[in-house]
This record gives sequence, C-alpha cells and structure tokens, in this order.
Amino acid sequence: MSPAVEDHALARIVTDAPQHRSVRVALRYDPADDPQTVRFAFPRGSASDREWAFPRELLETGLRYPARHGDVGIWPCGRVQTVLEFHTPDGVAVVQFDAKALIRFLRHTYAVAAPATRR
Repeated sequence: MSPAVEDHALARIVTDAPQHRSVRVALRYDPADDPQTVRFAFPRGSASDREWAFPRELLETGLRYPARHGDVGIWPCGRVQTVLEFHTPDGVAVVQFDAKALIRFLRHTYAVAAPATRR
C-alpha cells in the first residue's frame, strides 16, 4: 500500500478587489483511494471553500498549457505562476499558485505512484 501525500501551498484568490487575499491550500493525493485523482482542499471562508478533486493528469497538463476537465480549468500564467479556475453554480473562483509548489506536489505523487502510461 502506497502512502498518501499531503503538501501545502500558498494560493492567491484573484478578485477585482485592490487587495488579493492569500490562503493556505492542502494538496492531497491518495493512490489507495484513486490513483488518478488529486484533491485541493481550500480553507473555510475562502472563495473556493471546499475540496476539489480532478485528474492528476489535468494538473500536469495545465502546468504547460491551458487544459480543462469538467468544472476545473488550469493554465500557466507567465513563467512562474499557474492559474486554477473552479466553476460552481454560484460562480467562478480563480486561484493563482506558484508553479514550483504544484510541480513539487506532482513529484511527490509520482514518488508514491507513477503516472499511468499512455498507449
């Protein structure tokens, strides 16, 4: 049984307000639960205020070029930032991360479960 991974990253909630608010997000991966899925858990009271689950491959792809799967979109923003967009019936939350933190998290997930090979 492979161990679960939990990293944390600082994210900026992007709004039209003059001041952007940063939140600490738990980045989770448990290959025993689902080896294809990562989870991002946002703190209560933040714009995203829930745990989002999406394919690990989407995160990897979104670090290089725009990608979307269901209610989640990911794309690079400049050379060092990555943007995640979460859609709900109530609206859209846009969150910006340092790409390094997401790359580090992906490396940790690959250390416990290699990505699926494509045919």
